[in-house]
Amino acid sequence: MILVGIDFSETTDAVVAEAATLASALGSELVLVHVAAPDPDFVGYEPGPDSVRKQRASELREEHGAIQEKAEMLRRRGLTAKALLVQGPTVEKLLEEAADHAADRIVIGSHGHGAIHRVLLGSVSEGIVRGARCPVVVVPSPGRD
Repeated sequence: MILVGIDFSETTDAVVAEAATLASALGSELVLVHVAAPDPDFVGYEPGPDSVRKQRASELREEHGAIQEKAEMLRRRGLTAKALLVQGPTVEKLLEEAADHAADRIVIGSHGHGAIHRVLLGSVSEGIVRGARCPVVVVPSPGRD
């Protein structure tokens, strides 16, 4: 099984294409995972602005629909694919899903941020590479190498 991290950035299509190529070559199932931002602390725990809850619910519905469309596109190409939307810290959730699904490989994108960004904020791709228990394929952003 190949776990595919999807974030709906400009790298997403390249990540999905790379994962599809690998899945075809290896006869693997694909599990697309989008890690949505956690809800604001007050949502669901205390009364908060109704407009914030509605906006967040709308965003989650949109993200869920988008990842389901990606999986359906892969299924139309003859691949076995399913899609998951989870919430929480990106690196931890992707590694958790990889372990839960016994991933043979992980395919993720890299946004090519500079060294200062990585020092200050870290990098999802670096966190996945460090924490993964299987090979990781990092697809660069378009226009970067």
